[in-house]
Amino acid sequence: MIIREDKNELRRQRALRGKGVHGTSERPRLCVYRSLSHIYAQIIDDDKGVTLVAVNTTQPEVKKLIEGKTKKEAAFIIGGEIAKQAKKKKIEKVVFDRNGYLYTGRVSQVADGARGAGLVF
Repeated sequence: MIIREDKNELRRQRALRGKGVHGTSERPRLCVYRSLSHIYAQIIDDDKGVTLVAVNTTQPEVKKLIEGKTKKEAAFIIGGEIAKQAKKKKIEKVVFDRNGYLYTGRVSQVADGARGAGLVF
């Protein structure tokens, strides 16, 4: 019998190793989560335990922007949108939390989109 590795469990273990990533009021945490169909990004102040900004591909206004785009292109747009909303709340610098995902594909596209729109990390 072939025993398969549980990829999500491996990701969770990597995420636990990266628990040193902590967002403060001056430099909140930009956390990325990806599912098979969607991508979610949120900026979190861990000191207060509050989500400051959240953007994902299931929101109606974002759905219009990503219509007809690939998943990577949608992730880039999500990065740009989270940066725009962060600028409105006067957030300039963040700490990037890839949440155990490898820094390739859609996760790196979110980071590139956010950097392109002016977030510093």
